[in-house]
Amino acid sequence: MEQTLFDKYGGFATVSRIVSAFYDEVLDSPRLSPFFDGLDMRRLVDHQTKFIASLMGGPASFSNEALVRAHSGLGIDSESFDEAVKILKFTLEDFDLEEGDISRVIGEVLSRRHCIVTQA
Repeated sequence: MEQTLFDKYGGFATVSRIVSAFYDEVLDSPRLSPFFDGLDMRRLVDHQTKFIASLMGGPASFSNEALVRAHSGLGIDSESFDEAVKILKFTLEDFDLEEGDISRVIGEVLSRRHCIVTQA
């Protein structure tokens, strides 16, 4: 059986650190930080950790419908989505994930663009 990226990179402990570092950068972004005003960031980091873990083959799972519900009404446009993906890519690089593994995770995120982007 092939080892998942989740297991390869240390499970929830590593994914949680990746997500925390990702949000540190997102909150420094003038384009992205307004989306998070007033949100419980600990709760969001917990949810995002489970989401990224699921993309890496971990035990959590998220449906596209749940992603649509979570992002509806937020007015996320393509430029904001692309910036978040770029920050995620840089964060994965900072954690020394292999390039092919980064491409797999980013590909999974990109395949869900339609669930997250709500503005043309």
